[in-house]
Amino acid sequence: MVRPRVLSGVQPTGSLHLGNWLGAIRNWVDLQGSHDTFFCVVDLHAITVPHDPARLAEDTLATAALYLACGIDPTRSTVFVQSQVSAHSELAWLLNCVTPLNWLERMIQFKEKALKQGDNVSVGLLDYPVLMAADILLYDAALVPVGEDQKQHLELARDIAQQRINARFAPRDASGEPISILRVPEPLILKQGARVMSLTDGSSKMSKSDPNEGSRINLLDPPELITKKIKRAKTDPVMGLEFGNPERPEADNLLGLYALLSGRSADQAAAECAQMGWGQFKPLLAEAAVEALRPLQQRYAELRADRPALEAVLQQGRERAAAVADATLARVKDALGFLPLPTDG
Repeated sequence: MVRPRVLSGVQPTGSLHLGNWLGAIRNWVDLQGSHDTFFCVVDLHAITVPHDPARLAEDTLATAALYLACGIDPTRSTVFVQSQVSAHSELAWLLNCVTPLNWLERMIQFKEKALKQGDNVSVGLLDYPVLMAADILLYDAALVPVGEDQKQHLELARDIAQQRINARFAPRDASGEPISILRVPEPLILKQGARVMSLTDGSSKMSKSDPNEGSRINLLDPPELITKKIKRAKTDPVMGLEFGNPERPEADNLLGLYALLSGRSADQAAAECAQMGWGQFKPLLAEAAVEALRPLQQRYAELRADRPALEAVLQQGRERAAAVADATLARVKDALGFLPLPTDG
């Protein structure tokens, strides 16, 4: 039986944090047993905002190493770097030429980020949803794990595939039926741990772009820094922790983190902490976070100490990814009428 293919990725900007791990990467690990999994480090997306060229390559390697340290197995998954597969950039240009501008202008994230950047906003920031569509569509992905904040971008990828490519350029078979060029992907919404919130604002998602380092626990934070950040996390004056109270977003978030990091169910965590004060609970949460991250950090250190082995994993992943991506790109170019490459001999 052919396993459904899944594709996802993370930008190598800033340090990966608990939200990335609990909301995405830990779920990716579980998918490896039941799906054909492709995971890329999306470094082309990282330059849509001002970046440090001196850090990009090392941050890319660090992100790939964290994938593996979190449990992504290169013998079961294809792990690669986006920019090393040239089909991403080429398909993005082809899709640009059939995507209406107003589809991009209505993207919520573009509007939010453009407000922050003002006159310095780049064309790439406007256009990166098309690159994201190319990332997804190149691999004939059946499912794409997305959070609520990325659903609009997946809908764009679906619309481009169905309305702008398949409907307009699909060839016909012998019976006159259209042959799809691009597979239209479905969202895979992973609920548990999907929204880890900021330590400084329980109503805002934990984010790499938040200028306040205390808002997040990075996967490579040392134990003393984890403890310090949790000690300073925003709380409320109410005794006892609980889930589901809209007036207590911080309690809901921190108790949820404790359940996920300690391996307890939500009911178990709620029962254990129902009568606790924050002074008793925070050291408990800090210990759970430190212990949960300890094996990940040890594995990361081993991977980073052997750069040739890490680069070999990425090279193998690039070869696997390019074989799939190049075949998809060739279908699209053929459908759009480009002159094919000459064949040898």
